[in-house]
Amino acid sequence: MELFNLNHVSFSFPNTDQHVLKDISLSVNEGEFLVMGGASGSGKTTLLKLLKRELTPTGKLEGEIFYKGKSISEWEERQMVKQVGYVFQDPDNQIIMDEVMQEIVFGLENLGYSTFEMRKRVAEMVHFFGVEDLLNAKPSELSGGQKQLLNLLSVLLMKPRVLLLDEPTSQLDPVAAKELVLMLERLNKETGMTIVLVEHRLEELYAVADRIVLMESGEVRYEGDSRQVIGELYADRATQFFPYLPTFARLYMEFEQKPIIAAIPLTVKECKQWIGREERETMPVEAQSNQLKEQWILEMNDVFFQYQKKAPFVLKRFTLRIPKGQFFAMVGGNGSGKTTALRASLGSIKPQRGKVRLNGQDMKKMKDSEWLGKIAYLPQNPRTYFVQQTIEEEMQNVGERLKLSNVTERMHHLLEAFGISHLRTRHPYDCSGGEVQKAALACILLGEPEMLFIDEPTKGMDPVSKQHLGELLYSLQQSGLTIFMVTHDIGFAASYAERCAMMFDGEIAADGTPDELFKGNYFYTTAINRATRETKQPEVLTYEEAVATWAVRESI
Repeated sequence: MELFNLNHVSFSFPNTDQHVLKDISLSVNEGEFLVMGGASGSGKTTLLKLLKRELTPTGKLEGEIFYKGKSISEWEERQMVKQVGYVFQDPDNQIIMDEVMQEIVFGLENLGYSTFEMRKRVAEMVHFFGVEDLLNAKPSELSGGQKQLLNLLSVLLMKPRVLLLDEPTSQLDPVAAKELVLMLERLNKETGMTIVLVEHRLEELYAVADRIVLMESGEVRYEGDSRQVIGELYADRATQFFPYLPTFARLYMEFEQKPIIAAIPLTVKECKQWIGREERETMPVEAQSNQLKEQWILEMNDVFFQYQKKAPFVLKRFTLRIPKGQFFAMVGGNGSGKTTALRASLGSIKPQRGKVRLNGQDMKKMKDSEWLGKIAYLPQNPRTYFVQQTIEEEMQNVGERLKLSNVTERMHHLLEAFGISHLRTRHPYDCSGGEVQKAALACILLGEPEMLFIDEPTKGMDPVSKQHLGELLYSLQQSGLTIFMVTHDIGFAASYAERCAMMFDGEIAADGTPDELFKGNYFYTTAINRATRETKQPEVLTYEEAVATWAVRESI
C-alpha cells in the first residue's frame, strides 16, 4: 500500500525564484525503510518537512502531496499528528519542557490520553530505551546524544504509523548510533512501521534500507535498492556522489575482477566472506614518523571539574598535553566529558582543581587581549555563533573585532574553500546544518589563529563536504595550525588526525596514533577495520590504506 505520494512537487522559499525542490515525483510505501541522502542544501530536509504537515515551511508549494490516497491538507490535524512522527536534526529545536518526564508525556497529554494509557506507554518505552536514570533529570543537563534519544522516545510514545527522522545519528557516539540504527531496523521489521530517514552517514544504512534516494539540487538523482544504486554510482565515477559509496562496496568494485551487482557486500559479514576467498599480495608503505614534539601549546594537569557543588565530577584527574602543530582528536561516549574537557582547555569554564596552560601561561591569569585571535572555537551547535543577519556581515564583524587588514581577500578565500560563496548574503538560520557548520568555521578561521578548538565539526556534513573539510583542516595543520577536535566520527579522525585519545569516566583512558587506538575495537573503529580484521588480507583502518597496501592485479 502506498502511504505518501508526491506528484510533481516543487517548492521555493519566499522572496526567491530559486526552487529548493524541483518537480519531484516520489512514493513511500507502507512498511518501507527509505533512506535519503545528498549534499547539504539539496532539499532533503525540506522534502521531509513537507511530509509532516505541521512543519511545512513557509513558501510556494506546487504539485500535490497525498497521504493514503487523500491530499495531505484534507486530513484532520489530530490524525496527522498521531500517524506521522518527526525527529529533528537539532534536538534542542524539539525539546520544550524543563524536565525529562514532562517532555516525554507532553504529546500524549495534549492529545488527551488517560493517565493509565500514558503510564503504560511510558513504562514500556523507557524500559526499551534503558533511560530510567534520566527521568528526573533536566533536558539542559543532557548530552546531545541523550537529548536525541529523548526526542525519539517522545515521538514513539505516540505510536506513529510513519516515522520521519532528520539525521538522527549526528549527535550520537558510535555505540549509540549503531544501537539506534538497529532499533529502527527492529521497529521496521517487527512492527511494520514505515521509516523515512534523512542521513549523511550512510555506511551502515545500505544494509538495512529497502530503498535509497540520493538528491542533488532539489531533484532525485538516484533511486533504487541499495545494490542497484551502488552499481549506478560506481559506473558513473565522475558523479559527486561517488564518496557516498559504502567502503565495503568500493573495495569489492575496485578489487574484484568481474564484479556482480547482486554480490556486492553490504555488511561486515558479507565483506569478510568476500575478502577471505583469495590471498592478495601487499605492498609496503613507508612508516610515518611519530617523533614526540616537545613544545607544548596546551597543557592540562590533574584537572577536576563539576557543574554544581553536589554534582559528580565530570572531569577527574584529567591530564592532556598537545604539542604545537598537532591534529589531535578526542573520542568517547555521550556524557564521557569530551565537550567539558574542550571547554576547560580553552578557558570558557574554570576547573575547581588543576592547571590549564596555553603556551606555558596559566589561562586563569591571562587577559582576554593576550589570547584574543590566538585561539578559535567552533561549538557543537554552530548556530549559537552567529549574531549578524548574514554570513558576510558576521565575517566583516569578526574582521573589525580582530582589526584585520585583509578581511575581504581572506573572506573570499575561505568561502571559496568551503564551497559556500553563494551563501554569503543568506541568514545563517536559513542554511542547512552542514552549511551553517562550514560558515561558522570560515568565520573563526578568518583571524588565522594559532590553535583551533572544534566540537563535532562533521555533524550534519555530507561525505563530499566532510572530505573537503578534512583536506582543509589537514592543510591548515601542515601550515602550522594546532587542532583540538572532539568528534564521534571515527572514520574522520582515523583519516586526518595525527593523534587520538579516548575518554571514559572523566579522564583519558587511552592515547595514541589512530592505528594504535582504533584497530582491534568492536565499535570505536571504522567499518572497514571490522571487515578486514582476522582475514587473509592486511587489517586496515581506511579505504585509502587498503588501496595503498593491497596489490591490484594487472588483470583487474
